[in-house]
Amino acid sequence: MKGQAAVTTSGAKPFFAIHSHGFVRVAVCTPAVAVADPGFNAAQTLALAQDGHARGCDLMVFPELGLSAYAIDDLFLQDALLGRVETEIEGLAAASKDLAPVLIVGAPVEHSGALYNCAVVITKGKILGIVPKSFLPNYREFYENRWFAPGSGIAGLTTRFAGQEVKFGTDLVFEASDLADFRFAAEICEDVWSPTPPSTQAALAGALILCNLSASNIVVGKADERKLLCASQSMRCMSAYLYSAAGPGESTTDLAWDGQASIHELGRLMAQTERFPSKAQMAVADIDVERLRLERLRTPTFNNAAVASGRPETSFRKVSFEHCPTFEDVGLERAIDRFPFVPHDPARLDQDCYEAFNIQVQGLSQRLRATKTKHLIVGISGGLDSTHALLVACKAFDALGQPRQDILGFTMPGFATSEATKSNAWALMTALGVTGQEIDIRPAAERVLKDIGHPFSRGEKVYDVTFENVQAGLRTDYLFRLANQNSGFVLGTGDLSELALGWCTYGVGDQMSHYNVNGSLAKTLIQHLIRWTVKTGQFSGAAETLHAILETEISPELVPADASGAIQSTQAKVGPYELQDFSLFHITRFGLRPSKVAFLAWHAWRDVNLGAWPPNFPLATRNAYDLAAIKNWLAVFLFRFFEISQFKRSAMPNGPKVISGGALSPRGDWRAPSDGTARIWLDELEANVP
Repeated sequence: MKGQAAVTTSGAKPFFAIHSHGFVRVAVCTPAVAVADPGFNAAQTLALAQDGHARGCDLMVFPELGLSAYAIDDLFLQDALLGRVETEIEGLAAASKDLAPVLIVGAPVEHSGALYNCAVVITKGKILGIVPKSFLPNYREFYENRWFAPGSGIAGLTTRFAGQEVKFGTDLVFEASDLADFRFAAEICEDVWSPTPPSTQAALAGALILCNLSASNIVVGKADERKLLCASQSMRCMSAYLYSAAGPGESTTDLAWDGQASIHELGRLMAQTERFPSKAQMAVADIDVERLRLERLRTPTFNNAAVASGRPETSFRKVSFEHCPTFEDVGLERAIDRFPFVPHDPARLDQDCYEAFNIQVQGLSQRLRATKTKHLIVGISGGLDSTHALLVACKAFDALGQPRQDILGFTMPGFATSEATKSNAWALMTALGVTGQEIDIRPAAERVLKDIGHPFSRGEKVYDVTFENVQAGLRTDYLFRLANQNSGFVLGTGDLSELALGWCTYGVGDQMSHYNVNGSLAKTLIQHLIRWTVKTGQFSGAAETLHAILETEISPELVPADASGAIQSTQAKVGPYELQDFSLFHITRFGLRPSKVAFLAWHAWRDVNLGAWPPNFPLATRNAYDLAAIKNWLAVFLFRFFEISQFKRSAMPNGPKVISGGALSPRGDWRAPSDGTARIWLDELEANVP
């Protein structure tokens, strides 16, 4: 969506501008080319550059030897051709004065009596630098050593080209002086196929965007190899990897070209062009360079590799340039997942559910073996979390060859337990073949409330946190004593989302158990895991009950319904779990600023008709949120997460980590002080989100 007003608060950058949030817009291009016709090729390059300018691009990568064409063989050694290429580069540089994007074009360049296959970096009328190809293919259909000299090892040089004195070498990293984290480097085609790609050293020297000017021909199966190389290099180097490609017009004397250009970020495909195009094209994506920097910051292995490589930052030359970003709203060329814990691709969701479920089963099975426990004690409420924990328990007992009857399920109705949830709890235990029992906690709760002098015991309708926690605490107290009595242990059911928000009763309450299989699972994923068990037939006879549980309102059922009959709603108190899980993922996984989380959430959630939904997601529950709602619930998340709930996570029980970026155990992914404050996060949100 474009056209948002440039809303700012005092001292803040425009909220709807991608540059305010650490994004750089990049393009990989496949222009039409004509064999050995630099004039035509330069015109086609300029036309795409102008299109990229109109689309708000910051960086555009063109194919290898795109100014001359790649497959021209001995014509590379013709002085007329080389002279014309240089003239056209000079013209492109002049034309770039009026263009926003930095252009990286491929051209043959002479230097010190040798010819090099080069990437020429151009912006604002200047040639910033020239990077020669390090590794020349000279096998099968390639004979580059016949014409070119290898660039490997060339460093610290300058050359005169297209009327300018230019830095020349493989030791160049380009960095914008006025746009944070806009740092890139270039390599050429075969370089990434080598065991030691030059881009690896460039990344260790600080480049966050790695650009490959390619003219790789196509043969059957090669497209998958390119994807694998680009994805793995972007993942390994914690970078974006931009891969251009030769396309229509290249000589097909002996080869063919498919124009495969792609953009990857941290292993993920962000955009790609159509293969075998009949005309010029480009793929555009917004790269989160801020996130890339933060990912490196939080991964010591990256810095250790830089040290082990002799700190390339000390040997690479930094080429600084003024980019002049406009900080305007140009939309967002990037898909943002509404549910970062739930893939929208059906195959990937099936795989994630299979792995998550079996990680839980494996973790619980090992704990059962290690403790030689006879019985497992589970509180069954008829809600999502306890249902899923019970499903995991059943599969663990099946795997160990123990009868499900040794799983002791207890439903413990309180003052607000509905008949529907209690019926679902019993139906579930019956369908799964576990031993079900019921303990009415109301008499014990009334005694506790009377003993402590609570107004409820005098007939007053006071439903405060004490009223709620007396019930939650009694349930857990019963479960622990039942575990003592039955030589068993208590299986926890609370999930990651509840732990993040502190939506659990500490100590003798649902925060505590002997082992918790759900502690690394977001609430938004659990419903899909339950759907997956139904879809894959994991539990015959339980499907109807599981569907009924999935349709039940999320509620702790601790406070009686109000006069209108409305039941206690968890999400009305702590916020929609779909928004809070979104915030949880981006803040704990990447350490993003709250204003950036709000920006991403607005793009993900502002319109139900934009973006993909997970498969089988009910139409009736597809929600949209405006920026005001996003800001409000994000503030709730920040306060609850950073200020009032860490002490609960610091004492959380054991349980298996299931999802990367989805664990808050003090023994694993998240360590924080229990007496912290949310002030700086709330201040940042208020200052930068309108």
